[in-house]
Amino acid sequence: MDSCLRVVLVIVSCFFPLMVECRVRHYHFNVMMKNTTRLCSTKPIVVVNGKFPGPTLYAREDDTVLVRVTNHVHYNVTIHWHGVKQIRTGWSDGPAYVTQCPIQPGQNYVYNFTLTGQRGTLWWHAHILWLRSTVHGAIVILPKQGVPYPFPTPDKEVIVILAEWWKSDTEAVISQAMQSGIAPNVSDCHLINGHPGLLSNCSSKGGFTLNVHSGKTYMLRVINAALNEDLFFKIAGHDFTVVEVDATYTKPFSTDTLLITPGQTTNVLLTADKNSGKYLITISPFVDAPVAFDNVTGTATLQYSGTLDTAATTLVKPPPQNSSQLANNYITSLRSLNSNKYPAKVPLKLDHSLMFTVGLGVNPCAACSNGGRVVADINNFTFVMPTFAMLQAHYFNVSGVFTDDFPGNPPMTFNYSGNTPSNLQTNNGTKAYRMAYNSSVQVVIQDTAFLAPESHPVHLHGFNFFQVGRGLGDFDSKNDPKKFNLVDPVERNTIAVPAGGWIAIRFIANNPGVWFLHCHFEVHTSWGLKMAFVVDNGEGPDESILPPPHDLPSC
Repeated sequence: MDSCLRVVLVIVSCFFPLMVECRVRHYHFNVMMKNTTRLCSTKPIVVVNGKFPGPTLYAREDDTVLVRVTNHVHYNVTIHWHGVKQIRTGWSDGPAYVTQCPIQPGQNYVYNFTLTGQRGTLWWHAHILWLRSTVHGAIVILPKQGVPYPFPTPDKEVIVILAEWWKSDTEAVISQAMQSGIAPNVSDCHLINGHPGLLSNCSSKGGFTLNVHSGKTYMLRVINAALNEDLFFKIAGHDFTVVEVDATYTKPFSTDTLLITPGQTTNVLLTADKNSGKYLITISPFVDAPVAFDNVTGTATLQYSGTLDTAATTLVKPPPQNSSQLANNYITSLRSLNSNKYPAKVPLKLDHSLMFTVGLGVNPCAACSNGGRVVADINNFTFVMPTFAMLQAHYFNVSGVFTDDFPGNPPMTFNYSGNTPSNLQTNNGTKAYRMAYNSSVQVVIQDTAFLAPESHPVHLHGFNFFQVGRGLGDFDSKNDPKKFNLVDPVERNTIAVPAGGWIAIRFIANNPGVWFLHCHFEVHTSWGLKMAFVVDNGEGPDESILPPPHDLPSC
């Protein structure tokens, strides 16, 4: 084929992704600075291709995607393709110093991965420092050509990205917090597709408008890209039908309020069942712990075709920020579709049964404001980021980067959700938990009341998992498993551990490599609430990690 024709075909496939079924998708992400104004204040932010939110990556199930990322800023950069399983391609997963050394200023790297057996909404974001506050965008994985959705086909699809905004430089926010040893300042507002909407203290022009036609059905692909807050999502006078979470189909159910933690995605069907009008869209925080949070409601507008811009907007009141029952009802309504075509393959026999306690602590720090530094931990270990990529150390058998003795259980048993022990100090270490290829794994993740019980949206790289159980208080290893859902539990890549409670997840470790597990509250990740699983190669090349690419960045 003529080389010019090949270039034209690639361009056509990228600009008209719904019309062309191609097996390889090529994208180029230029990471750059851009002056951006929100809340009547301008600051330079890091963006991709000059866009905030960043460009949408379109592909189909089983496509191969190549994204050349070129770093034009003064920060080191990596990109994580959140929820992409990266079967045998851990080199393209993205977390800095876990699967790769970062892309240094002036350098580039090609992320190369295949969307094996995946379809739905995922997202991409920076995975170093706090850069993901502005370096993020959607991933839309369409079904294979000719394969329908397992629900009524919508008339149109719309991407809705929720985020937070700081007037200050977010890197300065977390840097100052880490130096002082206390919590960072909360964000100044919430954004819907990059805009805060109309705020009382600042006229914000150009807020996001969802334009609809009466009688049509829309699929909203909703992504929570916020750094530190679970968010409620509502539209005045309209209900949603939830059909997918984290790129896995669910049993449809109706609700007037969505709850989405940082890292999660949710696809909903919205029927424009009014004749005309404008209706307020709101995002607001869900916080059921005594911690500081951004209580500014982000807004947008749903507007029917033919409605004048000057028409009054029908309002809706956001839920109270501590609406625990509303949150619990929503979460427990989620079930895997578990159809013949999309079965829920829940592991029944276990090779590893682990228990991870998660929470906060305080370690001595002479230079800190109060003589101590707030930290976070799993099983009393605060993770220390290495300076060399763990996956490279694993692949090339380099010693001294990490150890594989992460404890499978807490170091001591106590009333985790009750009284706080007097000793709040944690251990430091760069530790991983090793398992054989194809192991079946259960992890009970238990919140603790150290400093305060708090929700934790936990994200596992490299795998989906099933949430087989969830509860408040301490996990009861004798009685709680009797109530596990092993038939149609929701399948996700990011799950919320309830404040003062626990979740139980199961997955098959059928992806060799080094895979990060961490809280998706960025502040907790910065404080050390993270660890890694090492999955050894299986038998033969199809069960082994691929060799590293020639352009893999060096540290």
